[in-house]
Amino acid sequence: MSLAEILAGASPTDDADTLADIAQQALENGEEEHALSLLEQAVEIRRVGRLWQWKGLLERSMDHHAQALASFAEAARLDPTDATIAHGHARTALEAGIDARGLYDRALELAPNDGAVLVGRAAAQAAAGEADRAIDELAQVVGRAPAWTYGHEQLAQLLATQGRGNEATSSIERALLLFPQASPLWETLLNLEVRRRSFEQILPTIERAKAAGAQSLQFAIYEGVHAAELSDEAGPAALYSPAAEALPELTVWRIRHLLRTANMERLIPLLDEELARNASGDIWPYAATAWRLADDPRSNWLERDGELVRTFDLADALPPLGELADVLRALHVAKGEYLDQSVLGGTQTDGPLLSRIDPTIQALRKVIVGAVEEYVAQLPPIEASHPLLGHRRDRRVRFAGSWSVRLREGGRHANHTHPQGWISSALYISVPPEGTGDAGWLTVGEPDDRLGSSLPPWKKIEPKPGKLVLFPSWMWHGTVPFQAGERLSVAFDVAVPR
Repeated sequence: MSLAEILAGASPTDDADTLADIAQQALENGEEEHALSLLEQAVEIRRVGRLWQWKGLLERSMDHHAQALASFAEAARLDPTDATIAHGHARTALEAGIDARGLYDRALELAPNDGAVLVGRAAAQAAAGEADRAIDELAQVVGRAPAWTYGHEQLAQLLATQGRGNEATSSIERALLLFPQASPLWETLLNLEVRRRSFEQILPTIERAKAAGAQSLQFAIYEGVHAAELSDEAGPAALYSPAAEALPELTVWRIRHLLRTANMERLIPLLDEELARNASGDIWPYAATAWRLADDPRSNWLERDGELVRTFDLADALPPLGELADVLRALHVAKGEYLDQSVLGGTQTDGPLLSRIDPTIQALRKVIVGAVEEYVAQLPPIEASHPLLGHRRDRRVRFAGSWSVRLREGGRHANHTHPQGWISSALYISVPPEGTGDAGWLTVGEPDDRLGSSLPPWKKIEPKPGKLVLFPSWMWHGTVPFQAGERLSVAFDVAVPR
């Protein structure tokens, strides 16, 4: 039964379980607005904390964080001992850009061993300028619970963003001194090495693990990753033995290796096979690169000679750019780069930027939504098999992520893609003084440097304050380094319509 049919027979006087099920289905199907009016009526009839919680969850998913905060506050008042309500309240406040430390403290009182609450509190502390305290307290927790791999990963990321990337794996190394045969700890360490692109550390780490008596089927996956990025052999066993080829986790890594070694004879059939099986966002960037290199006509079908890249001049519609720049700079409390992001020589804000309830950010969001709607309205007709054009266009704009990047002199973005998005972006707020040539320009269509391709970008776009660039999320993009000044931008991924 469809949600519309369920709603047609639903009543705000239905029992709480029935209404919660309806809200959950709406949330999962991206139809929150259709269930919200039902919940709004229900909470006025029966003031039940759980119903206010679901109302808040629907509002939060719609990026109506001010309303969601009020709903969660009422839910917490009605049911002050419910840990899930307390956590939802704290998380919503953090996303909204409000000091959430007190709310996380309350959630932690109710659920002292909840890892998500512990990590969220650390994020709230860092956002409030208490990053060192967050690091110390999270380090104490993983010290008491050395098998908590998620905590180790989050601590590593927090250390990296505070300019202490050289300490990122220190808590795991301490845990391995206590439990040298704990395979999950070795797997976490290897995952962090991959995330920070320290591929040369993979084999020595696996050797250490095996010498300590650890055994893991995942070691074979990481050996394949090492071969993909560093081996120049035509068919290294770590990637192409029968056992390795049976590992679906290595498919993308085999594709990367074939691209890097220019083995088009094996690459094109593998891409065809994988796209027929699972046309995910992970594969399309490599198909784009391979088809261009092979002069395959599908290259033009996919990328349209770069015509899917569009620019918009939003300078007159945005809040005053100086005011907007000041708001964004205040959010750049980090001192270093994320382990696994494209930013090199700068900082990136944490959390969903466009969910913040700051009036300037909300005005920014409204202008962005209008530009995205215009971009979508002007796309070529729907083509079912195309990764950009194949999706429905009758849904409201939904963001899979949003953030601000502040690059300092010499900074750049490495060429990368956003496999979780549909449409990606760059909106320039402040740019350096005019440099030489294309310094600081956005490049679109130039592959990852590690693939060794000589393909030029489809387009190079000069950054200007107020200029928005929109392009498919699977399209390679990066920036040319610049020598001096500041490059302040906003970026976001539009979610695939559901």
